[in-house]
Amino acid sequence: MSVTSGKTRPSLTQEILSHLGLANKTAAWGTLGTLRTFLSFSVDKDVQRLLRAIAGQGFKSNEAGGSLPLKTLLGPGELIAQPSSGFRCGLQCHHGRVDQQDQRAKAAHLSSLPGAHPADFQVEAEEDIKSETSDILQELLLALAKGVRDRYSGIIDYNLVEQDVQALKQAEAPSTEGTWVLIFTQRNLEHLIRVFDQYQRCTGHELEKTVQNRFHGDAQAALLSLASVIKNTPLYFADKLHQALQDIKPNYQVLMRILISRSETDLLSIRAEFKKKFGKSLYSSLQDAVKGDCRSALLALCRGEDI
Repeated sequence: MSVTSGKTRPSLTQEILSHLGLANKTAAWGTLGTLRTFLSFSVDKDVQRLLRAIAGQGFKSNEAGGSLPLKTLLGPGELIAQPSSGFRCGLQCHHGRVDQQDQRAKAAHLSSLPGAHPADFQVEAEEDIKSETSDILQELLLALAKGVRDRYSGIIDYNLVEQDVQALKQAEAPSTEGTWVLIFTQRNLEHLIRVFDQYQRCTGHELEKTVQNRFHGDAQAALLSLASVIKNTPLYFADKLHQALQDIKPNYQVLMRILISRSETDLLSIRAEFKKKFGKSLYSSLQDAVKGDCRSALLALCRGEDI
């Protein structure tokens, strides 16, 4: 704080910070998610409400988007990991090849939710991956599914950053895919951002260019997707939401998967990136594109308009 005429006023830094966008500020409940803790949560009561809804006994459609906690149905980690609606759905095979768009989204979700893979689904999910993928793509998804990524301790290991940069530079030859899998799936995101920056300074080009030259097909798609989500996770999901809304019929699976899984972590940031890039709020985009009973639930997850 600086002092002028006996009065204190904010420093220039504090003044700038006070005007930063929503994407950099946590909400009143301490996260960048749109949902806050529901203190009156009762499993038994909500199960009864769901049973009445299934039986058609006076359940209002807007209740699902109101006070009914989503975790009554499925937690964010489980939404990503559940085999019946996750890997089998996200790793759709078309003419013997994995659908790249679904696979990229799956890899990105797993990368941004380290350790979120529920133990109940671990074995079955790994079996799905092994039966539906192969080679480096299989190694990559298995590593992500296990959730072994390091957690950022707040200490920057510059020696390890340099070691990883040199390892990736040397891993451009055949039979070195394991190095890419290890670094992309085990290092924490803050570390990887520094690795990407240092790699560009050393080589004169972005790491993604090396990935495009070194890998092909689904492996390339997965690594490029991971690079995008590592560099700017909210922007990655904003792009995916925008793509899901552009079809003649919105891709409800993608919309639900992202809005539910990010509603407790960084959906406020995703909203801000969406508005910044596309010039229209996510809330208004959902209002215009989504129809039917799930519309109110998705709008409730989005929570509000961005002016």
